[in-house]
Amino acid sequence: MYSVDELQRKVNDEIQYRINELTNKEPAELYAPVKYSLGMGGKRLRPVLLLLSYNLFSEDILNAMPAAVAIEVFHNFTLLHDDIMDNAMVRRNSPTVHIKFNENNAVLSGDVMAFLSYQYLMECKSGRILEVADLFTKTAVEVCEGQQYDLDFENRLDVSADEYLNMIRLKTAVLLACGLKAGAFLANTEDNLAEQLYDFGLNLGLAFQLQDDLLDTFGEQESFGKEIGGDIVANKKTYLLIKAFENASNEQLNELNYWIKQNDTEKEDKIRAVKRIYNQLGIREIAESKKEDYFKNSENILKNLPVEDDKKKQLQMISLQMLKRNH
Repeated sequence: MYSVDELQRKVNDEIQYRINELTNKEPAELYAPVKYSLGMGGKRLRPVLLLLSYNLFSEDILNAMPAAVAIEVFHNFTLLHDDIMDNAMVRRNSPTVHIKFNENNAVLSGDVMAFLSYQYLMECKSGRILEVADLFTKTAVEVCEGQQYDLDFENRLDVSADEYLNMIRLKTAVLLACGLKAGAFLANTEDNLAEQLYDFGLNLGLAFQLQDDLLDTFGEQESFGKEIGGDIVANKKTYLLIKAFENASNEQLNELNYWIKQNDTEKEDKIRAVKRIYNQLGIREIAESKKEDYFKNSENILKNLPVEDDKKKQLQMISLQMLKRNH
């Protein structure tokens, strides 16, 4: 079995190779944002999860590397467009693509990344490549559905916790799950094992996004890599805000509604005021508890996966890294 660190290095090397391939492609203005986006780094969680899943059943991970690249390119495409819609200024401690270049270039370059991801995926030599492509397409549609729900929620004050959790399942968790299931498919393992790995990824992804929500409000910008409090400023209906609405007193509810309507005030004032209400209501602890529930679900699914325990250690390790991170 390969270690997480070994696979991260291999993925980074392959991504750099793909960046180099794009260097002389024309028009340069189309590919420059693609290279910039892929070159910003990142944890490469999705490709590493795909390769770890594949490696549970097969040693020749090079067979799955094109799919690993594909899922990372697709993920970066979603981030690029997400940053435009959120008007985000910083990603991984660097200017976002639409700030570095311009919005039109960012939209078009994001489009080409989506298509490049399919081009890379189809390089895989597997008898199950059509099943993987079908899974990839289904997941891509679900990610777009999740993003639309996220946009819809911006204009609603009655978003329920269940609605929110379904949105992050679509927007975030299904792509992690897709990588794990695709890796199992490419290794030609049994469908029931592939489905278990998918369920493991869904629960891990839900916990991962809740951790992201917590970091957006309570993290440190230097380590998080994005502006802290961005969700509060944008009135994002996160699990934290939804639970605050559920648990607030009338006075706190009035204050929350007041700050949600303040779009011209100083960002720091709004963030400070909303965080104060969160602290009064113990929202951080409520969100941490929900995150831990999903993480324990993922642990139990992995524990019951009928694969030797030694082979599952790297998946256990990356899961812990994902949930104990500060960025």
